[in-house]
Amino acid sequence: MRIPPFNPYIPVVIGVISVSSSAVLVKLADQAPSAIIANYRLLLAVLIMAPYILVKNRDEFQFIQKKDWLFSALAGIFLAFHFIVWFESLDYTSVASSVVLVTLQPIFAFLGTYFFFQERFSYGAIISMIIALLGSVIISWGDFQISGIALFGDMLALLGAVMITAYFLMGQQVRKRLSLMSYTFIVYGISSVTLLLYNLVAGNSFFGYSADHWLVFLALAIFPTFLGHTLFNWALKWLSTATISMGIVFEPVGASILAYLILGETITWSQWLGGSIVLFGLFLFIMSTTKKRKVTISQRH
Repeated sequence: MRIPPFNPYIPVVIGVISVSSSAVLVKLADQAPSAIIANYRLLLAVLIMAPYILVKNRDEFQFIQKKDWLFSALAGIFLAFHFIVWFESLDYTSVASSVVLVTLQPIFAFLGTYFFFQERFSYGAIISMIIALLGSVIISWGDFQISGIALFGDMLALLGAVMITAYFLMGQQVRKRLSLMSYTFIVYGISSVTLLLYNLVAGNSFFGYSADHWLVFLALAIFPTFLGHTLFNWALKWLSTATISMGIVFEPVGASILAYLILGETITWSQWLGGSIVLFGLFLFIMSTTKKRKVTISQRH
């Protein structure tokens, strides 16, 4: 294997920091509805990708099969609703709770493969899932002691994890037949259209936001969407999927630190305890499943 131009762990660290900014950026756009934030994030991402796709990948589109268009459309719809419910959760609960709970996505993904593809789990995977879910219960119980509204936000974050799992399950076969850029462009485009229709039905305003909000929309398109995602995929050439997945597990840590520095959010004892247990369970889970199949690298942030 060719020697990397520089230490591949550096892009992974930058990628984790980039995706960690997602929740904080959403919180900063507090005057815009969640669906509007998601809409502009993906729409701007599509517009940024468009020149590259038109020049490099346009010929690929004429060979896409009808079933691949169907599953891509379903993936885009699930991605749209993932963003809606996850961004909405940040209106009710803290960044720490929301990001930790939505990071449970790998567990939901493997549960999905169990029910839809009859994949079997090792005892280590089952034990690690129980540990991670126990941590999520501790977080939710602690938030419930604070307010029922915070618990509602936690439930939305878990629903966001389910939605992103459905997104991966719909797209995993299509992704094998399409290039990364073409598949991402199609899914983001369909997701943008879904969010556009949702916002029209909901009566959300597309304009009238401050310059700061437009900067946040652009930052969401650039940093967590492109910088984090692109760097993770570049690093996959030099590092194992499990190593990248381990790095992504640190996203809640980065998000909590950024939330403390930028938003002044503090972390409660239940978030510290539950979050630590969730991360420990996720580490064990990735370790126990990586030999059986590759762990999906999250593209949600």
